[in-house]
Amino acid sequence: MRQTTFDLDVLRTFATGVDLGNFAKAADRLGRSTSAVSAQLKKLEQQAGTPIFQKSGRGLALTDAGETMLAYARRLLDLNDEAASAIHGIELEGWVRLGLQEDFGETLLPNILGQFARAHPKVRIEARVARNAELVDRVTSGRLDLALAWNIGAPHPYGQRIMDVPMCWVGSVNPNMLWQKSDGDPLPLAALEAPCLLRTAAINALDRAGIAWRLAFISPSLGGLWAATAAGLGLTIRTPIGLPKSVQLISPEENGLPVLPKIGLDLLRADSEPAAVTARLASIILQALQDFMPVRAEAA
Repeated sequence: MRQTTFDLDVLRTFATGVDLGNFAKAADRLGRSTSAVSAQLKKLEQQAGTPIFQKSGRGLALTDAGETMLAYARRLLDLNDEAASAIHGIELEGWVRLGLQEDFGETLLPNILGQFARAHPKVRIEARVARNAELVDRVTSGRLDLALAWNIGAPHPYGQRIMDVPMCWVGSVNPNMLWQKSDGDPLPLAALEAPCLLRTAAINALDRAGIAWRLAFISPSLGGLWAATAAGLGLTIRTPIGLPKSVQLISPEENGLPVLPKIGLDLLRADSEPAAVTARLASIILQALQDFMPVRAEAA
């Protein structure tokens, strides 16, 4: 059987278009005409031997095969760029400041730091784990170079939508500690201190569904929130990212809870043309998220 060899230029166009959310923007970014980009995407589907796009409203979405192709494309491009840097003797030096949510602190951060440090030992990374509002403010003011942040609804000048992540109800793994709608009691809600996008989403969803609720526990940290939820003090709302074993996802349909929306995860940059060290760290973050995410997310 003849082996398929994918064209890296085609894969770069494909990955860039998905990252930007628009292949016309990818054409501008890569200095190609839109017809040339269309031809490249057609070539990629021919090489793959299966559709990688499907109609979604007026636009296109990735098929299952397309999502798989995207993950491999990013890995291949990452290896290609590493090889190019090594061959040409390019050694990055400097300092980069990264911010991210507590959700990613114990799960994603060690992998990112380890991979980056091995490839670029002369670069110093300052990582800050903080709440969403602080991360957005620090990137906007230039006190962080990069940040992973939940989308707040307002556009960021140098923000890139990575994926949409489902918000979920979370409760104790002990079924005897879970709230039952049939009991008629208000739902006890465990939440982070305001302002919190997920807390607001939970309250709005409960109000629209006509379900009475009460704030049973408020925590300044995610660790405190997990402890309270595991102890059965209340249900909370998070994403499937970084859940400890002491809690579990709660099915809204089976427990009389409202279905929750998705929340956008963005990679924010302080500058339109970041330094080489910042751009390199951004590419590692994007790849790490593709490998790490425990749920299928939708490309923006």
